[in-house]
Amino acid sequence: MDNQNTDHFETLKELPAPLFQAQCVLHKHELLICGGYNQRACYSYHTIKNEYKFICEYPRDVELNGHCVVKLIGNNNKDSNQDTLFIWSNENEINKLDNYNKWIPFTDNHNNPIIIGRYNDNYWGVRGVIGGRNNHLLFITHYENNISVFNLNTFQFIKYHTLPIATNSWIWYHCFVSKSENGQGKEMMKTNQQNYTMLLFKENIGLSIRYDEDKNTFQFQQLHLCNDIASFNSYAYLCINDIILFFGGRSWNGSVISKSVHKYSIRENKWMTFQNILPSRLYNCVAILSEDYTYVHIIGGQNDKYITVSTHMKTKVRVWDASQLVIFFLIKYK
Repeated sequence: MDNQNTDHFETLKELPAPLFQAQCVLHKHELLICGGYNQRACYSYHTIKNEYKFICEYPRDVELNGHCVVKLIGNNNKDSNQDTLFIWSNENEINKLDNYNKWIPFTDNHNNPIIIGRYNDNYWGVRGVIGGRNNHLLFITHYENNISVFNLNTFQFIKYHTLPIATNSWIWYHCFVSKSENGQGKEMMKTNQQNYTMLLFKENIGLSIRYDEDKNTFQFQQLHLCNDIASFNSYAYLCINDIILFFGGRSWNGSVISKSVHKYSIRENKWMTFQNILPSRLYNCVAILSEDYTYVHIIGGQNDKYITVSTHMKTKVRVWDASQLVIFFLIKYK
């Protein structure tokens, strides 16, 4: 494409170590970088001070290969200094980060470790989101075509289901987001609380997934994908307001690494490929929104030489989401 522009990305201080397949969550002004592929070290990055700090390491018996980390937010936890993080990998055991910044096994009321997954479940490239009326349900999507619901109050799976995708397709290292994430869908949640909507994308797979909490049932709707992104996975992604942003990615056979940025409008069911692009080709990176919703941070990844990078950059949300633009009018009185 002509007139492509990389000026909208600002390079920040490099990561303490090269990192790909990282997981990252937000805690106020800090980004918590919770390890990566075979990288047990966890760091915090202060978005105002532009500084990193070592937090802790995962236990030595935890193998990180396409793991997933989610943050549990209680109904009264908005202004708390404590967050509970859950991590799980292909070992099917959940760990949590307690308020002493140490990963410990997640246990039930009798102090028994919580083991998730069935014997043949493969959690490489797993994705999860937390939802439900009281943020007590963990929705898990994983290889080959599985979705399940885990109740964090009762420590039990309450639903297993198969995703309606082609027999020669599968999901891993995919996009999986909540429609209510970062603003979108809050009005719907207030008026129709038993329904919880998620979206999933990977290569030529696009699904809207609606879960009825009262009936414990799923409904699926196939979504349109544009040709520019239909061959890619392992992109960085995030959902804000009415859109999902996708940064970079890798083709199914690894022959093409992308530096494109795509946008999907949830309300309009439309795609857009931007003229603005990443400074370099990148995949297996992670994207996260700043606390004030003004910046997207893109962390780590691998380049088109399959080299793991220490890159950390940010870009303004308003570049990609027109609804974030603020227009000032000057009114002159006589």
